[in-house]
Amino acid sequence: MTISHVTTHILDTAAGKPAAGVAVELHARDGGTWTQIASGSTDADGRVKDLGPEQLTAGTYRLTFATGAYFAGIATDTFFPEVSLTFSVTEVGEHYHVPLLISPFAFSTYRGS
Repeated sequence: MTISHVTTHILDTAAGKPAAGVAVELHARDGGTWTQIASGSTDADGRVKDLGPEQLTAGTYRLTFATGAYFAGIATDTFFPEVSLTFSVTEVGEHYHVPLLISPFAFSTYRGS
């Protein structure tokens, strides 16, 4: 399998395990308009390895995570029904890994490797 240009990994820090089955969408911004270019969901290890194309052009992108549905599925209340992360692709030859750490009332992210 070819790994896409953008990948993600979600860990549920409250449960201490990967967040499986979370729907994820990848959007590209063209001017003021967002266009969905890919979607997927996390596997048992909390990863999405095939989200979008092998190569993206330089620009602004957004990952949207359906965290509310994930927490509802494990009977847990949450403050964030979704998490949207906007980032810039500047080097088209590089891989962009955008991990997300979630709990019912907080989240954090960083540029991974």
